Amino acid sequence: MNFLAHLHLSQNDEDLMVGNFIADSVRSSEWDQFKPRVLVGIKLHHSIDEFTDSHPVVERSKILLRPSQGKYSPVVVDILYDHFLAKYFSEYSNVPLVDFANNAYAIFRKRWEELPAPVQHMIPYMERYNWLVNYGNREGLQSVFNGMSRRASFDNTMQKAVNDLYENYEALEADFREFYPELEANTKKVLVGL
Repeated sequence: MNFLAHLHLSQNDEDLMVGNFIADSVRSSEWDQFKPRVLVGIKLHHSIDEFTDSHPVVERSKILLRPSQGKYSPVVVDILYDHFLAKYFSEYSNVPLVDFANNAYAIFRKRWEELPAPVQHMIPYMERYNWLVNYGNREGLQSVFNGMSRRASFDNTMQKAVNDLYENYEALEADFREFYPELEANTKKVLVGL
């Protein structure tokens, strides 16, 4: 799952949102620098990734995109699932997506000093182009994939991922709708143990 899902699965808990958001930019040797509840968010992020990466429905989506996206199909699926979450956000949250996104950006500004440098570098772009909301539309998705394609280490066709989405829309949407409630349930269960 990508940024929107990780933030949404943080149960509207500010510390969990910060930890869940920065987790990919923090080494385990740095964990002791963070407040205990932020550390829970970091661990939650890794639990979400592990559950997602090993789930058969997600694998089905990856297989569908592998002919065009190759080794980047897992990354593309994560972002496409965020598209469906953004599009149908009102089904999964009582907070409107625009309000949810604005609150997340406000939290990151307020807690700027806790964010690792790579995250601090990314946040202004994320907010300026409103990634969390714009995952839900074609133009926003295209912009995200164009940027990722340019920054990727290897040759890729991520700039064509939006076309892949619309060519396989029903199947990918069905996969998301089957998977996301299971991920939500698993996340709540994991939080009890963290």
